[in-house]
Amino acid sequence: MFDTLQEKLEGTFRTLGSKGRLTEADVESALREIRLALLEADVNFKVVKTFVATVKERLEGAEVHKALDAPQQIIKIVNEELVSLMGTGQSPLTFSQRGPTIILMAGLQGSGKTTTTAKLAKLLKEQDGKTPALVACDVYRPAAIEQLKTVGAQVGVPVYDQGDGVDPVKIAEWGVKEATANGADVIIVDTAGRLDIDEKLMAELVAIKKAIKPHNVLLVLDAMTGQEAVSVATRFDESVSFDGVILTKLDGDARGGAALSVKSVTGKPIKFVALGEQLDALEYFHPDRMASRILGMGDVLTLIEKAEQAFEEDEAADMEARLKKGQFTFDDFLKQMKMMRRMGSFKGILALLPGIPKEIRDIDIDEKQIARIEAIVLSMTKEERGNPDLIDHQRRRRIADGSGHDIAAVNQLIKQFDQMRKMMKMMMKGGGKLPPGFGGDDGAGGIQLPNGMQLPGGLGKR
Repeated sequence: MFDTLQEKLEGTFRTLGSKGRLTEADVESALREIRLALLEADVNFKVVKTFVATVKERLEGAEVHKALDAPQQIIKIVNEELVSLMGTGQSPLTFSQRGPTIILMAGLQGSGKTTTTAKLAKLLKEQDGKTPALVACDVYRPAAIEQLKTVGAQVGVPVYDQGDGVDPVKIAEWGVKEATANGADVIIVDTAGRLDIDEKLMAELVAIKKAIKPHNVLLVLDAMTGQEAVSVATRFDESVSFDGVILTKLDGDARGGAALSVKSVTGKPIKFVALGEQLDALEYFHPDRMASRILGMGDVLTLIEKAEQAFEEDEAADMEARLKKGQFTFDDFLKQMKMMRRMGSFKGILALLPGIPKEIRDIDIDEKQIARIEAIVLSMTKEERGNPDLIDHQRRRRIADGSGHDIAAVNQLIKQFDQMRKMMKMMMKGGGKLPPGFGGDDGAGGIQLPNGMQLPGGLGKR
């Protein structure tokens, strides 16, 4: 996500930072590089023109080129304008004060609309404490209804359907009534998509909208289509008038032009972004946090929120108490691995950490290796997991045979675990700081993650 833009901007700001005082030529050069970076990121050219002009105007007004901290001022102004470009502040859903909240989902076929419908239900259920229900109105695409029923079951949300031989408008009306009668307080209506916008699609959406009077009309856009996504949004808004956007597949778009263009072009905010295929890979969109990610400054607030959702309070308190006593066993290690996996992919977590070098952010982490590590640990006896010092050569060979791996893999894991255990003890004594040079130069050390967790070496694909 935004890899190309982030790399270009980081390079520009790194060059500025090496100059100290800046000349007018330096500032002009930086603006030119910012403009090119945005265009290469597939941002709408009119949006780029306005953005650069605004940044230039603010820089001239602040006389930045005369300031000692000019690079920091430029970054600050660019950050603020990126936030403004994507919409200042979070844009929440409109929730009904009386009766259920109705959400109408729209979008082209292939945008990920049906899966996103289930993702949204899961998010509202788990993060907002809602009782959602889904209504299947896509009667045209083969297996669309079955797909919605499948993902609905996976997130534990009921799906109301009448098969594919009924008028979608009547299904929508019926589904809303049934879900309301059964206690749903959020009803999400999945509609049909098309390979392209056509009059029939728009007329059907307008009819459904008129029939169920939704509190929110959300347009699902595929971020991978770049400026075409913005064009689709414009045409949808002219016919249906939506309230906000859900951008899907943003994790697979190295450019991110749609995210930076859609609000400025359509005037409609991005409300959610999907950053993966998993059903929990949907987030509320925060322009300030996204701007921070684009500028390589991480996203600590989102990281904290993910941690709060993943770590049970009693589990975290128990782990902290054990660490303060200098206790760290393979059972603790397994618990932390499971907690971290609840937060999403390790690569996704790394993207949220500030100050992570590009070469580490780009590590292709093999999630299968995590299963390998768990298999080795679970092949240990309860006594060995609780007291790792018992694991001698003979026990290591037995663990290797039991886990289906060679003894070298067991030795590497135990070596990494010993390093982590030492790190935990030193962190508790030193106020949580990672000791300088910890991990050595042999590559065996891993990457330190939040809550004291460290990503073991060897997880990257080779």
